Amino acid sequence: MTITAHELEIKLEQVEDPDIGEDIVSLGLVNDVTIDDETARISLAFNAPYAPSEMEIGNQIRDVIEDAGLEADLRAHVDEEHGFDDEVLPRVRNVIAVSSGKGGVGKTTVAANLAAGLEKRGAMVGLLDADIHGPNVPQILPAESDPGVTPNEEIVPPRSDGVRIISMGMMMENEDDPAILRGPMVNKFMMKFLEGVEWGRLDYLIVDLPPGTGDATLNLLQSMPVTGAVVVTTPQEMALDDTRKGIQMFNKHDTPVLGVVENMSSFICPSCGDQHGLFGTGGADTIVDKYDVPLLGRIPIHPDFGADGSQGALVKNDDSEIQSHLEDLVGEVADRVGEANRRTVSENVTHEPANKLPTETED
Repeated sequence: MTITAHELEIKLEQVEDPDIGEDIVSLGLVNDVTIDDETARISLAFNAPYAPSEMEIGNQIRDVIEDAGLEADLRAHVDEEHGFDDEVLPRVRNVIAVSSGKGGVGKTTVAANLAAGLEKRGAMVGLLDADIHGPNVPQILPAESDPGVTPNEEIVPPRSDGVRIISMGMMMENEDDPAILRGPMVNKFMMKFLEGVEWGRLDYLIVDLPPGTGDATLNLLQSMPVTGAVVVTTPQEMALDDTRKGIQMFNKHDTPVLGVVENMSSFICPSCGDQHGLFGTGGADTIVDKYDVPLLGRIPIHPDFGADGSQGALVKNDDSEIQSHLEDLVGEVADRVGEANRRTVSENVTHEPANKLPTETED
């Protein structure tokens, strides 16, 4: 006899969220279960495309369905009832802020490789260079064309190897021209980038913020539904001090900190293979322990990674020794985005376990 949808939902309670530690039904992650013509169609409240953890959960669900003698048809859907904003940037599923407490720690290089790495996995990705005075994204991901303009005067971002990008660097006549702008004009450009760009449909919008905790970051937090922030630091104590301030700023604005990236974490000698902590060791661990945020990855010092100013994201360069570190980082960030979104769902959707017996009501 064919299993019923209710019986299948009970079986799905054996699938546990690896990050939250509860079953997907109790968390409210199963929107709907229907069975039609030997096919189980399941709608899941997932919102982090190509995140390894969510793909693994999907594989476990397929195993349950296969054991029940059915074909699987899995789909993802979230909206306002799940706790997600559907008015601001309704076609952008996730906004990820990449920040640093101070300049020179490799934040833009991390942001560009994060965007390119998510696109490499199959996601639709945009990269907003919000550093008006230091727009360096085009050096790593050069645009394939000039920006366009819609009839409504919205900017249409060009692509760079699959990633849609917009940057103040595209607006300058010469790449070495400085952006000499006072505060009000900086804010005007920033708000245009935040509100006046036609991104189309995106799975992820990566925002490369300027260093520090100034107006640009506050504008972002007040204008966009930010899924979470990735904070980039180096092991030196001075960089760590500023990183702590950045984390506290995100905490005060109720923005999840997805984790910390420790760049320039060590130098691996190309001759002997020994590892040397030129800027100290374990610096990011103190932040992880104090603020209870994940360590997303450690990236060693390497000539490939931002040293020679070469164009292209190394996460797509199969010949680079640093590629595996970046691929791991991309997967970890996607997983933390997925976890943050699933926690949002669990906080906004109440779902009784499918195997709970109905309570008797009084006459």
